[in-house]
Amino acid sequence: MSRSSGEEFLRGEGSESRAAVEPIAALVAVLAVGAALGLYAAALDDAAPDRERPIAEATLDRVEPAVTTGGVVDPERLGSLDAPRSGATVAIEADGERWAVRSGDGAPEAASARDAVAVAERPVTVEVGPGRNVRGTLRAVVAR
Repeated sequence: MSRSSGEEFLRGEGSESRAAVEPIAALVAVLAVGAALGLYAAALDDAAPDRERPIAEATLDRVEPAVTTGGVVDPERLGSLDAPRSGATVAIEADGERWAVRSGDGAPEAASARDAVAVAERPVTVEVGPGRNVRGTLRAVVAR
């Protein structure tokens, strides 16, 4: 009776010629793969966009088009704004002057501490007189 070459391996014959991995090397490989997956997951989490927009940024995004005409902010249009939200203050600062509108009794001051409120601001061009435009800041301060 002839033996097939597969029977040698089943009985353990020729096992010296089979490839084998040391247990320590296998553990190191498993740990390396696990660390790589952990780093990938952390990087992927940091790269994901925030699904929740900060409330002050959203308030500023809603107010800016309402007070802007032709790319220039008109401080007089602050008075015609609908109340931005309960507990919010919208302010324009330019050329040493300050205009602000507050909504609700709990609205914070525009110069409040940043840790107590949500603050968003961006540079804008402000009309301070007929034909006179200067750089200024549009700021939204919202109570958290």
